[in-house]
Amino acid sequence: MELINKQQSFFKYCPNCSSPNVTNQNNFKLHCSDCDFVLYHNIAAAVAIIFTYQDKILFTERNVDPDKGKLDLPGGFIDPNETAEEAACREINEELGLNITPKELKFITTSPNNYLYKNVPYRTMDIFYECELKSEVISIKAADEIKALTWIKRNEIDLNKIGFVSIRSVIGERYL
Repeated sequence: MELINKQQSFFKYCPNCSSPNVTNQNNFKLHCSDCDFVLYHNIAAAVAIIFTYQDKILFTERNVDPDKGKLDLPGGFIDPNETAEEAACREINEELGLNITPKELKFITTSPNNYLYKNVPYRTMDIFYECELKSEVISIKAADEIKALTWIKRNEIDLNKIGFVSIRSVIGERYL
């Protein structure tokens, strides 16, 4: 609820004419009463990859905000003109140095999420894939983003240690 309140008050001036006479409908549609400018703040698309090995799931520990220090999954935002599968493969290579192909990804589900980045509230649609690995030996390539990697047995996962609501939801509903 706190994030929604921040979202509703985030845009205070029209980005076209700088007028303070703006209305913001749930951080989705900003309308300026003076110049009739309309800005739609649509959702951003992101991918998350659930790596499995035997009965374990690979989690990252975030090294940056939002949710610094909390558990996360490898992944990130989809770039323009990129498919979700291409983004998943790119992000995994950037973060872990692994070269995976779209054929290795199994679509799991989607889940909405809130992502507060540098005081800009984004709503995201997180797209989840599973990828089974033949080894649990993985290293961090993006130490600026990832502090640590942790394999956790499914029956030992503590949902309270996971940062994002979408990941807590998907892991809790499908893997516990």
